[in-house]
Amino acid sequence: MKFLALALALLLEQAWPLRRGNLFYAAYERYADSLEQRFNGLQASHGAIAWVVAVLPLALLTVIIYVLLREASILLALAWSVAVLYVAMGFRRFSHCFTEIAQALREQDIATARDVLGRWRGVPADELNAAEVSRVAIELGLVQAHRYVLGPIFWFVVLGPVGPVVYRAADILGERWGRQVDPEKRAFALFAERAFFWIDWLPARMTAASFAIAGNFEDAAYCWRTQSGAWQRDAEGVVLASGAGALGVRLGGTLREDGMLNQRPELGIGDSVEVEDLRAAVGLIWRALVIWLFLLLIVSMARALG
Repeated sequence: MKFLALALALLLEQAWPLRRGNLFYAAYERYADSLEQRFNGLQASHGAIAWVVAVLPLALLTVIIYVLLREASILLALAWSVAVLYVAMGFRRFSHCFTEIAQALREQDIATARDVLGRWRGVPADELNAAEVSRVAIELGLVQAHRYVLGPIFWFVVLGPVGPVVYRAADILGERWGRQVDPEKRAFALFAERAFFWIDWLPARMTAASFAIAGNFEDAAYCWRTQSGAWQRDAEGVVLASGAGALGVRLGGTLREDGMLNQRPELGIGDSVEVEDLRAAVGLIWRALVIWLFLLLIVSMARALG
């Protein structure tokens, strides 16, 4: 049933994608903000309590509804799983930006490509050239393919509908509370950031492994082993290093932003990114997803046959 739920959710999301800032996410983000205002007493323990309050009721509600629906009908339980996956995942939330950037660059419309990239990542891209726009777009595409597709799928396979709910909630809380720049208030976000680090630890490595299998395995494994630790965020470093090796390109590196040079570690051992590599990145993501679906189908068939 998990394979069928996942397939239906992916088809539904392709046909009617949830946009960024949709009702579900906006409501949860407001709830997260209200918890931060009420609980943030400048101590890490307050952040831990707020995280539990934000995640536990949502997880329990998801499980209770699933159990009740499964007792009533397997089809209702399937429908609930599809609905949960539809909300927790989001292939089209980033793929349309990727497609728009690729189309604009192919038409040599660098202004449009910069505008789309700036809106996508929330940082102006006015100082980036075509190759740098392509490089950053591939980085965002690989990371968000993991965060919005493969990560939720992993926890759905392991825990059922509650898995992607907890994963997405932990992701939102870590990002939202982690935006605080005031050192005194930063303590509140420490638990949320650490919780998502551990929740995402194994899925990130499964994503990296699937990129390696779907691309150049030897280079992906080498870059993952030798370069991922230099990236600021562990999960992103693992995913990007493996993706860069699998694609045979170099990601990371220096970017000019706000008139300053942003020195980032270099990942990969191949050529510099070109516009044509955007299509290769899309292919890598799709092949990785197909690998996951194929493995899940095999497991589902094995269970069905006893």
